[in-house]
Amino acid sequence: MSSQLTHGGGSQNARATTNGASAGAMPMSMPQQRPNDTTANVSNGAHGAGMSQQNLNGIVLEYLSKKGYNRTEAMLRMESANQDVDGRPIQTRVEESGSVKYGKAFDLFKNWIEGNLEIYKPDLRRLLWPVFVYAFLDLVSQFYPRDSKNFFNNYREIFENEHEHDLRALQAMALPEHVDSNEIAKIYHNHRYRVTLSQTAFYNLIGFLESKEKEGGAVLVSLIQKHLNVCTVERTADEQFSLAKLIERAKRPDDFPAEDEGIPGHNPGSANVTQGAGTSVLTRLKLGQMTLDQESRQDVLGELQNEDKINPPAPGQSSLAEVFEQRIKREESEDVPGRTELPPRPPPIARDIAMEVQKVKEHRDRFQISGRTGGVGPGVSVTMFTFHNTNDSITCLDFSGDYRLVAAGFDLHYIRVWSLDGSPLPGPPGLDGQESKPTASHRLIGHSGPVYNVTFAPATASSDRQGITNCRYLLSCSADKSIRLWSLESWACVVVYKGHDGPVWDVTWGPHGHYFLTGSFDRTARLWSTDRVDYLRIFVGHDRDVDHVCFHPNSAYVFTGSCDKMVRMWLVTNGYPVRMFTGHASNITALACSPDGKTLASADDSGTIILWDLAPGKLLKRMRGHGKGGIWSLTWSVESTVLVSGGADGTVRVWDVQLANDASGHGKVIGEGGAGQKMEPSVSNVSGAGGKKKAKEVMVTSDQISAFPTKKSPVYKVMFTQQNLVLAGGAFLP
Repeated sequence: MSSQLTHGGGSQNARATTNGASAGAMPMSMPQQRPNDTTANVSNGAHGAGMSQQNLNGIVLEYLSKKGYNRTEAMLRMESANQDVDGRPIQTRVEESGSVKYGKAFDLFKNWIEGNLEIYKPDLRRLLWPVFVYAFLDLVSQFYPRDSKNFFNNYREIFENEHEHDLRALQAMALPEHVDSNEIAKIYHNHRYRVTLSQTAFYNLIGFLESKEKEGGAVLVSLIQKHLNVCTVERTADEQFSLAKLIERAKRPDDFPAEDEGIPGHNPGSANVTQGAGTSVLTRLKLGQMTLDQESRQDVLGELQNEDKINPPAPGQSSLAEVFEQRIKREESEDVPGRTELPPRPPPIARDIAMEVQKVKEHRDRFQISGRTGGVGPGVSVTMFTFHNTNDSITCLDFSGDYRLVAAGFDLHYIRVWSLDGSPLPGPPGLDGQESKPTASHRLIGHSGPVYNVTFAPATASSDRQGITNCRYLLSCSADKSIRLWSLESWACVVVYKGHDGPVWDVTWGPHGHYFLTGSFDRTARLWSTDRVDYLRIFVGHDRDVDHVCFHPNSAYVFTGSCDKMVRMWLVTNGYPVRMFTGHASNITALACSPDGKTLASADDSGTIILWDLAPGKLLKRMRGHGKGGIWSLTWSVESTVLVSGGADGTVRVWDVQLANDASGHGKVIGEGGAGQKMEPSVSNVSGAGGKKKAKEVMVTSDQISAFPTKKSPVYKVMFTQQNLVLAGGAFLP
């Protein structure tokens, strides 16, 4: 080291060294030594002209030595010991390259985290996943195919519970060109992964990295500086980092991503990804229900008063007119959007008035779910409709709002519609205007690819024989990139809507009909109206497919869920994002907004449901109980106090929304999976629909009220009626 630095010094140092060496052999005055001295001067002068890193180090060291800064000089000598001429580190050992380097650093990091204080472990563990991913991508980019595979296989087991899908997408990568072609790899490679730590945990991390620099800390520092966006928060500034919250998280067995963690990384709830923007970037939302205009209100009130005269309320029961007026007063007190903040609606017709009247009737006569009594959750009745002999060809189900019909989409490119009570359906009108012979079901043919979703237009049960409020239309979407509108009177396709550049995964009606929303493989969601063949609005922002969509009850906002694990909330009138929710560890499989418009429920295919408070954009809680395979449907009670879910594990589950869970797994469970095995309160062995093998244990949170198992029937659809009864549908898989 000293010879390096001496050689890099100025010409005066070189001259002294040469003369000193010559003095030991003969007197300094002898002239024959002068040519060598000159040669040394010229040689060092050439090095000095280039001003290499070594020359610069020598000058700085000479200055520090003259000034007496001995400690600083010693530190500089130590740090520059393993640098080449240009200041780059010299790898002197085999362990400093390839997977050995990254494996050693990752082992060091993981062991340090697991040996840390319990209150810091949950925060520090969030760093393991991004460090693992970016270390693996660096190995692939640097063309270490065997080393990258070994590194991946050595540590993948740590992350399989929370990042199963990303691991599956990354495991086949081996060459540098794969980084540019793999969708998941591109998302990670082109973005910084955001992680938020408390200041105490951050200082703890910095101290560790500095103390273990040569043992692997330098590798970790390089990865974190290059690929991570680490944000620090004072413990007193954020409730999530309070001592009580840290202790609570330390007790949990899971390790789900935080709200602001991941890619692109954002302020919790906000669609703004600017670092440090804080809560000021949150757009103020108007979540109240839209009231009827004055003329329609008078028409509905008049109809209800006539109904009260014909059928007076029972003793102790409110009249329909009183229920309607109370509802109007409650809606007017909420923060409702103005008419200009909503998409324009067609003027109301007689059918709209009749539907509002029927909604008031059902609201008054419903089974009320007020909350828990004596520590026991409310009882909920579920009616399950099972389809047999389907050969696993059903892809989707939906029930009509008048509770008369059920429709199923098939991967054989068609739709079939049945009546729920088994009665024959009227046939389409013939050429002479007479209806054809009734049939048990109707097949709707027109798509040229598998049908991925079907949805009935808004409707209510009809109290008259004419069925003025009955369902009249059905929407479907398909792999053929189209959406079709079907008439349930002529049993034929009325309109074909085209505009997406890939398969359309989901379609849903707006709360009042007329508008509908679609999500597609082309990473966009689009807003349509039934009277136009072109889309009205396009919502762009997801990094991958938009798999699920839904409307807010007041029609001012829409929600989209994607396999990029994010849920976004958009303003309908201008297409701007107003909220973004991250926290899921796998693909989004279902969305549902509460009837009061204040809470959003989202589910993923790992069996987790997350409730989001829309106004502040905060995560309320996670609910777990379903087995893996996907939660395919969610539905809310009228009061927004109970949530029902159904999915691939063959169960229908009822959840208490208002009860805060402790994530400990203690809860009332009456059955699990298709076989209804006996379980302990904290975990359940879920076999899944039709499976016989013992699956992984599933945590059940304490807010689960009950679970209803089916006989090997995955549940495709669950729906609360306006009277708080639950309809569920699935296909039997022998």
